[in-house]
Amino acid sequence: MPDDYLSLNELAAPEPLQSSQQETSQRREAAEQPPKKNSSRRGSKDSVHHDGRESSDLYDIPDDFANLDELASPAPVQNPREGHIYSQDFLEEERSQEQDYERDIEEGSGENGHSRAPVDEAESEAETKTQISRASKFATELYVVSYLITFSILGTLARLGLQALTAYPGSPVMTSELWANFGGSIIMGFLSEDRKLFRGHGQDRNDEMDKSRREEADDSQETVETMVQNDNHSQEDPEKASIELRNRHNAMKKTIPLYIGLTTGFCGSLTSFSSFIRDVFLQLANQPPAIPLRSGSVSDSSRNGGYSFMAVLAVIILTVCLCLSGLKVGAHLGIALERLLPSFPKFLTRKVFDRCAVIFAWALWIGAIVMAIWPPDRPSGPVAPPGMSWAQEIWRGRVLFSLVFAPLGCILRFYASIRLNSLISSFPLGTFTVNIAGTVILGIFWDLQHSPPGAGGGRVGGGLVGCQVLQGVQDGFCGCLTTISTWVLEMTALKRKHAYIYGGISISVALVFLVVIMGSLVWSRGVSAAVCS
Repeated sequence: MPDDYLSLNELAAPEPLQSSQQETSQRREAAEQPPKKNSSRRGSKDSVHHDGRESSDLYDIPDDFANLDELASPAPVQNPREGHIYSQDFLEEERSQEQDYERDIEEGSGENGHSRAPVDEAESEAETKTQISRASKFATELYVVSYLITFSILGTLARLGLQALTAYPGSPVMTSELWANFGGSIIMGFLSEDRKLFRGHGQDRNDEMDKSRREEADDSQETVETMVQNDNHSQEDPEKASIELRNRHNAMKKTIPLYIGLTTGFCGSLTSFSSFIRDVFLQLANQPPAIPLRSGSVSDSSRNGGYSFMAVLAVIILTVCLCLSGLKVGAHLGIALERLLPSFPKFLTRKVFDRCAVIFAWALWIGAIVMAIWPPDRPSGPVAPPGMSWAQEIWRGRVLFSLVFAPLGCILRFYASIRLNSLISSFPLGTFTVNIAGTVILGIFWDLQHSPPGAGGGRVGGGLVGCQVLQGVQDGFCGCLTTISTWVLEMTALKRKHAYIYGGISISVALVFLVVIMGSLVWSRGVSAAVCS
């Protein structure tokens, strides 16, 4: 082969998928060590000082929060410095460690399922710590739910806004949620890889952990010498020390309610799996898109089954590949902007944001409900022009009803994830369940909204207000109940075989449900335009 052939990047570039280097010394050391507990669980245990006093600067994350894949999944870019030795962690490994932790807890309990009674002062002190941590867990969960309410409403507003901005005559994108799904995936990748926004939050905790380990080893000179040797070894190997520091930071930031609200709340609500599958079915059934790009765009011409199949593949490939690349782009942005981004002050996040979020979230939700009852563009409303009628009111159908139902879907997805995701390590059952359930609900409500008038001229879904409520459930509840950003994050974190199985089954099962639910109406009685469209 001529030497200048090496100038071809097809020959000189390394493989896109480089092996995980199981033979490296770091991998062997990790394999020889006992299974570590999940990082979120370690964070909950470190939230209490070693002397039994609770730290007001630390959160006590409930144990089941570790089942959120937004917290358990490894970073999308696991070789940020582009080193020659590449190793990769998988979500299955995190789940296996979680199951080992649960098994250890069960084996340490008595025959009746209760821990044995304390017999000395150490166990009594541990019981006191547990009582303290329970109060902190309640506060932490209250902060998390409040952030979920706030960011689910903001994410829904952003998604509806992107729909309005990208629906214009001549738009090259015929799917309603592509921009929102792509943007949410970018933000998810950025937050997963970012090491700057919450940098100041883990300094005290790392110092506490080191101090606690050294105090516990006071009576063992051999242990102290071992720790000193490990510290010297870390100083000699800066790359290993950097990896350890990065892992500590990732474990720390995933115990912060604001981070959970941004990933599970905002990114999960900005993206929508159910709307993505609805767009796939509309192409399969040769129906107009969910958001018409121009008035009178409904075409009477139909395409054959082969063209419909190609249209289905186009929507699936475009959405999935664009969201996967958006996740990587966001992660690369997090690495590139590390030196430019500011850090949230710890006191601002934990003393101001958390407490204000509790009040702001519920006030925002109640405000959306009040505005849905008395919309601003109602007749005689503050923004209604003279002579306006109720038939011309559009705020409730386009925005307000969606904001009312959005927190319900986001909170339900959150608790379904922490209950179900850990059941099967290679298949995130919680995310799969909410994505399928939200798609089924959207299909049912879409049928009610587009059913043709009956013999008496009435509609199954009711009049204008009924149509607006159905639209609000689809955009708000179903849009926040289902998520694309978490779905693509899970697929990048799973092993290759499991990722293809999980992604393929999710799309196939959801599309089959819509073929049965929506297809039974489209291919039998036909559909009519929604009253509130």
